Amino acid sequence: MGIITDKSIIAKINEALSEIRPFLESDGGDIHFLELTDDWVVKVKLSGACSSCNINMMTLKNGVEVAIKKSVPQVKSVVEVTSL
Repeated sequence: MGIITDKSIIAKINEALSEIRPFLESDGGDIHFLELTDDWVVKVKLSGACSSCNINMMTLKNGVEVAIKKSVPQVKSVVEVTSL
């Protein structure tokens, strides 16, 4: 499995994250883009309060994933990578 490195696509993903980031930061958390796989899965890392929040998967699917898919419709899903 490879990764997609198209700068325009990655810029759109980062723009989507920038739109949602203030909401995460207001709760003491943050999100970081890691990579986009060649099967269109976005990998992110939650940090701060978001990493231990009991509703972080709801935030990831209903907030982050929706925002990213709006900007880049080809994206199939967004997953959080905790093993870094």
